[in-house]
Amino acid sequence: MKFPLYFSRKIAFSKDNKNNLSRVIIFIGRLSVALGIIVSLITVSTGFGSKKAIKERLADFSGHITIKSTKSNSSYNTSVLDNQGLELQKIKDLPDVASVQKYATVTGIMRNEHNFAGIIFKGVGKDFDSLRFKKFLIEGRTPVVTEVGYNHGVTISQKIANDLHLKLKDSIVTIFSKIDQKPIYRKFEVVGIYKTDIKMIDEQFVIGGINHVRKIQDMKPDEVGGIDIFLKDVNDIDKDYPEIEKLIGYKNYAEKASDKFPQITDWISIYDTNIALIIIIMLIVVIINIIMVLLILIIERTNSIGLLKTLGASNSQIRATFINYTLIIMIPGLLYGNAIGLGLILIQKFFGVIKLNPENYYVSTVPVDLNPIAIISISVGILIISGLALIIPSYLISKISPVKAIKYN
Repeated sequence: MKFPLYFSRKIAFSKDNKNNLSRVIIFIGRLSVALGIIVSLITVSTGFGSKKAIKERLADFSGHITIKSTKSNSSYNTSVLDNQGLELQKIKDLPDVASVQKYATVTGIMRNEHNFAGIIFKGVGKDFDSLRFKKFLIEGRTPVVTEVGYNHGVTISQKIANDLHLKLKDSIVTIFSKIDQKPIYRKFEVVGIYKTDIKMIDEQFVIGGINHVRKIQDMKPDEVGGIDIFLKDVNDIDKDYPEIEKLIGYKNYAEKASDKFPQITDWISIYDTNIALIIIIMLIVVIINIIMVLLILIIERTNSIGLLKTLGASNSQIRATFINYTLIIMIPGLLYGNAIGLGLILIQKFFGVIKLNPENYYVSTVPVDLNPIAIISISVGILIISGLALIIPSYLISKISPVKAIKYN
């Protein structure tokens, strides 16, 4: 074992540390490291967890990637999807694609004696992924769509249900208007109530049978307004988007889930800035405390430094000894910080103790993401950066004279 590491371990575990200033200094150092780890873990896990949860909610409701006709543009009344150049089977065969579902949308107004609500009626077909949608249901079910005739069941949001005082099995009249034509009236039965916590979705979307939209939009029985593509991993959207774009035909266009609601995407991007800022602040606090610990330990052990120099130890060896010493006393702080931080994160993950207002944060509880790479990187990163930060202040050792140091009390 090399001398600096051997000697640093000897003084780190020396019983003398229990009876002098070192005890207080070591406690302060370990406490600052533990707090830095705790705050960093919570910041990263909740920040990444929130980003992931919001992206997944957006994608699981309306598809990770959606194919629409260029004629639709940003209109909620979808135009007929062009089949020329659309290679749907090849899209389904892509390794990252989990499922696809066809749909068509039209705007309307739900009205009763209590209130009215402007809605986007999303008509889905028999390939609707009801299992994926199930996570949003708080009551009832999704409509059973066979595409034979007209299914009058609809699933509405909790927001719309509250505004119109609706509950399961209630009937509601919806008015659809067309240019230069009389309004079209449809009567639906509420079979389910959902909640995504995404305000822009919950305020507008109603799920029903696609044949209603086909009839209102004068579409043929086999025509659709768009295709929702669900991927196996929400993080693969950017990777798979170019491949899917090649298979949709030149009269259609593909849209990422994140592009459908740009205001939410901009809000999510703030997380990256906040995460980086908090970690930098905590890192600075940890480094300042660790440097203070090193300097005080050097002053306290001036006699030992003088003795080591007298016995022939070089300045670089003594510097390495004290840097190792400081890093060794950081390790318990790392362990305690990880234990407490991960404990708090797990409590939130399984019990959802901390609640949020979904109108402001798009989620009702603080979501967390336990990413092993991020957890390990925080601890290793703090340890490495602290070690590098200690190199410059350790040069104070070279200024200590052996003769004066041995006389120092």
